[in-house]
Amino acid sequence: MEASTSAYPRLVTLRLNLSDPNPIAQINQWLINYPPPIVGGTKDTPGRPLPIPAFQIVGVEQLTRQPVAAQRLFLHYLRLTEQRISTQESNRFLESSLLLWVPRPWLHAIQQSAPQFWRCRTGVFTFAGEPTPTAKTKGSERFSSQEVDLGNLEESILNDAILPGGVGSEDVSFDFQPTEQPVNRSHKKKEPKPLKSELLAVGLPSDEPASRETSRETSSEISNAPEKSALEHFTHITKELVELVLATLDTRAEGETTSPQVILEEIEELHSQKAVPESLALGYQKLGNLYRLRIEQGQSNLESLMVAIIAYQEAITYDEVSPQVPDILNDLGTLYWMLYRTPPNSEEGQSYIEQAIEFYQLSLKLVSPQTNPETYARVQNNLGTAYGDLARFSSPAENWQSAVAAYSEALRYRTPDMEPLKFAACQNNLGTAYWHLAQYNLPVVHLKKAITAYNFALVYYTPNQEPLKYGMIQNNIGTAYWNLAQYEHECEHLRTCIGAYNEALKFRTPANQPAACSATQNNLGTAYWHLANQVKTPKEERYEYLEQCIKSYKEALNLAHSLSGITLSFDVFATHNNLGLAYYQLVTDAYYDGNKNERSQHLEASLENHLQALNGMSKQPETYQTTLSYIIKTIREFHNELGIQGQNLALSKVPGSLLPEILPKL
Repeated sequence: MEASTSAYPRLVTLRLNLSDPNPIAQINQWLINYPPPIVGGTKDTPGRPLPIPAFQIVGVEQLTRQPVAAQRLFLHYLRLTEQRISTQESNRFLESSLLLWVPRPWLHAIQQSAPQFWRCRTGVFTFAGEPTPTAKTKGSERFSSQEVDLGNLEESILNDAILPGGVGSEDVSFDFQPTEQPVNRSHKKKEPKPLKSELLAVGLPSDEPASRETSRETSSEISNAPEKSALEHFTHITKELVELVLATLDTRAEGETTSPQVILEEIEELHSQKAVPESLALGYQKLGNLYRLRIEQGQSNLESLMVAIIAYQEAITYDEVSPQVPDILNDLGTLYWMLYRTPPNSEEGQSYIEQAIEFYQLSLKLVSPQTNPETYARVQNNLGTAYGDLARFSSPAENWQSAVAAYSEALRYRTPDMEPLKFAACQNNLGTAYWHLAQYNLPVVHLKKAITAYNFALVYYTPNQEPLKYGMIQNNIGTAYWNLAQYEHECEHLRTCIGAYNEALKFRTPANQPAACSATQNNLGTAYWHLANQVKTPKEERYEYLEQCIKSYKEALNLAHSLSGITLSFDVFATHNNLGLAYYQLVTDAYYDGNKNERSQHLEASLENHLQALNGMSKQPETYQTTLSYIIKTIREFHNELGIQGQNLALSKVPGSLLPEILPKL
C-alpha cells in the first residue's frame, strides 16, 4: 500500500451534504480541489501521481431528520451512481474505494431503492455503535430520557386514536372472489389493522375549541423575533433544531406553561456556562417533553415529531446512564412509528418502522420484566404493533409471527387484575396479529386463536363501559368466523359470523359511527351472500338470505355515499357490483315467485348497480371487463324474463358510449 504523505492522505472522510446529499459529487469535488500530487519525478523521467485515496462518507443517519425530499434525493443520487458504474464512465472515484457508514434502516432502504449500487458492494461490516465514527456525535441514533408519564400517554391513545372503521382499529374486512360472486379486491389480506393502544395519537385535532383559540393568541406574541437574529443567537445548538423550533412557535399545547424558545435559551445558556452533561441532558429532555405534549394533543406534524426526536437524541448524547433511558427509547420508537404514519408518506417508511423496532428492542434490553412489568409490557405491545406495520413491506408471515410473540410476551406481565382495559387492548392486538398470520399459514389454528383472543378482550370491553370498542371487536370476531367458514363447518360458522356482525351493529350505528357501521353492514351483506350459496343451506331459506344480503349492502352504500371526505375501509364500487349480483340471483332463484313488475325492478336495480361499479373501474382493465360481463348477462336476463321489450328497457339505461362494446356480445 502506498504510504500517506502529510499533504495527501490514504483515507478521506467526507460528511454528507444534507442539503444536496450526493456523495459521488462530493468525492469528485474533493478530487478537483486536491488532485493527487506527482511523486518520483526526475529531470529525465516523469513522476507519477499518488493513488486516489479511499473515501468514507459519514452523516447518512442525519438524513432521518431531513425533509422527505432530501431523503429521496439521496437515493436518487445512488441510482444515478448505478448507471455510472454500469457504463464504466471515467469518473475518478471508480479508481478508489468507498466506505459508506449507514444505520441499519438506511441499509435496507439502499438495498431496495438502489439495487445495482448495492450489488457492487464488496462487503458489509456491522458495528454495535454509532453509524458516524466519531467520539461523541450529536444527534446520534442512541437516546435518553427524563421523567415522562407513560401512563398518560397510553391512556390518551386508548381514548383518542380513532382510525377509519373503528375505535383504535380499522375494521377486519375480507375479500371473496368466486366466479360471478361479489368481489372486493381492494382489501385482500389487509384488514384489520391492530389497535394502536399505546402509540401516540396521529394527527387528531383537539376536541377543545378553547385550546385552538389559545394557540392563535400565543402565535402573535412569540413569533415577533426575526428568524435571522434568533438563529445567530443560538451558537451552541444545532441549526436544524433551532429552525424546526422557530417553525412551530405559532402553536402550543393545552397546559403548556413554557415556550420552546425560552427552553432553547436555557439550553444555550447551559452550553455557554459549560454546564455538566447531566444538566444539558435535562434541558434537551425538557424540550422533547414539551413537543411530546403537543403530539399527544394531536399536533403530530413532521416538524413537531422531528423536534422531539432531535431533542431526545441530543439529551442521550449528554447522559447515557439516566434511569429513564428505557422509557425514552420506547417513546422514540413511537415517534419514528409516527414519522412513518404522518403524511406525506415517504418511500422510506420501512426504514422508519425498522428504526422504531430497534428502539423498542433497545428499551427491552434495559427493562427487567420482574421489576418493571408495566413498562416491559408496554414496550412489548408497541413492538408488536411495529412488527405488524413492517409486515406490510416485507416478510409478512415472519413479521406477523414476531408481532404475535411480542403481544404474547406483553400479556405475560399485563394482567387483567392490574390493567383490565390495557389487557383487553393487548388481547385485541393479539387477535388481529393471529388473524393476519392465518392468511399465510395454519389458517384454522390461527383463526381459532384470534377468536379466543378477541373473546378475552370482550370480557373487559363490555357494552356498558366500552360500547364502541365492544362493537369493533364483535366486528372482528365476525370476520374471523367468516374466514374460518372457508375451511370448516361453513353454515355453522357463517351463522355465528352473522350473529357477531348484528351484535356489532347495535353499537356501530349510523349516528355515532357511520363509517364503521357502513363497513360492518358491507361485511354482513357478504356473509349473507355466502350463506345463501352454501350447498347445505335449504333452498327455501336461500331467498331470505339473499334479501338480507341486499338490505345490508344497500345500507352500507347509503351510508358510504352520505359521507364526504372520510376514508372507508371497503371498496364502494365492488359493493355496488356485489349488490347487482345479489339482485340478479334473487330474480333467477328457482324459489323466487315475484310478479313481472317485481322481476323488472330487481333487474333494473342489478343493472344500475353494475353501471355504477363500472364508473369506478375505468383504470382497472380486469375488473372493468368482469363488470361489463355482468351488465351483458343482466341485459340477457331482461330478454329472458320480459322479452324484447325488456331488453330495450335495459339498453335504454345503458350510456350510449358503452353500446358499441355491449351490442356485439348480446
